[in-house]
Amino acid sequence: MENERINYSENEAYDSLSEECGVFGIYCPDEKKVLELTHLALYAMQHRGRVGAGMAFSDGKTIRCYKDLGLVADVFTDKMLKNIKPGKIAIGHVRNSSKVVVERVAAQPLVMRYMEGVMALSNNGALVNGNDLREYLEHDGAMFQAGSDAETMAYLIARKRVKSGSIEKAVAEAMEQVQGAYSMAIMSRNKLIAVRDPRGMRPLSLGQIGDNCWVVASETCVFDGIGAEFVRDVEPGEVVMIDDDGFHSDCRHCGREKQALCIYEYVYFARPDSVINGKSVHEVRMEIGKLLAKEHPVEADIVCGVPDSGISAAIGFSQASGIPYGTALIKNKYISQAHIGKDDESFKMALKVKLNVLESIIRGIDDSIIKGMTAKYIIGLLRKAGATEVHMRISSPPVFNTCYFGTTINDRGSLITNSMKVEQICSAIGADSLGFVSVDGIHNVAGLGEIGICDACFTGHYPMEVDEREYFNKYDFKIGQQPKD
Repeated sequence: MENERINYSENEAYDSLSEECGVFGIYCPDEKKVLELTHLALYAMQHRGRVGAGMAFSDGKTIRCYKDLGLVADVFTDKMLKNIKPGKIAIGHVRNSSKVVVERVAAQPLVMRYMEGVMALSNNGALVNGNDLREYLEHDGAMFQAGSDAETMAYLIARKRVKSGSIEKAVAEAMEQVQGAYSMAIMSRNKLIAVRDPRGMRPLSLGQIGDNCWVVASETCVFDGIGAEFVRDVEPGEVVMIDDDGFHSDCRHCGREKQALCIYEYVYFARPDSVINGKSVHEVRMEIGKLLAKEHPVEADIVCGVPDSGISAAIGFSQASGIPYGTALIKNKYISQAHIGKDDESFKMALKVKLNVLESIIRGIDDSIIKGMTAKYIIGLLRKAGATEVHMRISSPPVFNTCYFGTTINDRGSLITNSMKVEQICSAIGADSLGFVSVDGIHNVAGLGEIGICDACFTGHYPMEVDEREYFNKYDFKIGQQPKD
């Protein structure tokens, strides 16, 4: 692509939830298979990032990186794939962004050359002490190109590697300095490293293909698509390393912190066919739907889910309530967030392309309400199609608080729940009734409370200390204001 900077939809950033990214890594002697499987893996993770995509490969001598802005299909055309020189190790990345302006230089994987060689890094998450770390590194001579947390992590690892015996040790030592949510796939010329933060806030899974191919991915649905067998989740705080000698693990940081997996992985981010911490995402969403039916019963003719994450919850609501389930909304999945305009009219036009209604079937369950524009549009569609009543049920509790860990809940001032009560929101979006699942209820669904989850966006109870001013400075936002151009 020619553009170095593109506008990321401001409305898309705070009227719907999205997460930073998805990561993938593979170590396999069959180089042709590495390219094919990495490409397929990015497609399987497309739902986690629609702003940019990239792959990096190592043949043991050289690391080559291919990346750009846009959907996987936009970046990796047939012509591009024919020009890629693969290797036995690869990492991949799909990206969303919390920033209004997206720069090509920030696309991942990030490749860095330093005294001990070269590394490539893909990251999913956000550091809460990123500004402090960046200032520390800049005062010591570091020059940042993208200003991303991935770049900060790469600098820290490079500094540690100069004094440590291996890159995996350097990664473990760098973890001592960082606070926040991260799951990373890292590659040197001869090693694949995967690491998950000590609280396990972002998912990361380990898989195997045959006896000599290892893979890591943000979600297990990737393994189904590439023919890999799920082995286990990477433990919170674990550093995994794979090389010619096989599989190695460093758990010096494991068990140091209480686990705090982001609840929205189950509610919204993950694909329903993924399994996280031993729990099926589809089954968890169905249980949430059943709980919604008990907490907010309603008389209706049909239940439908807002694609895609609301569908499983709607099925559960249908089963618990006895109201028939039907498909009423059709979603166009092939719209890149990078190409949606930044004003309200552009966002509304994008919604018209993104969602359409089957006029013979009406009623809805959604996964969240952030600003209310999407919910209002959906209800308007349903009424236009002939619905006499539209009752909306939300399969998450109300979102009141900023997320500091890599989602696009950037400013609590823009959240509709902080300016209106539930009855007012119901009126504003044009619903006949509105109900959110309870916080206590969602903790009890499928034992989520037992595994340890982060629900700070609902409750304000953050799993670590956060500096609000650092976060908003990092993303060029002013506290209490919406993101600026």
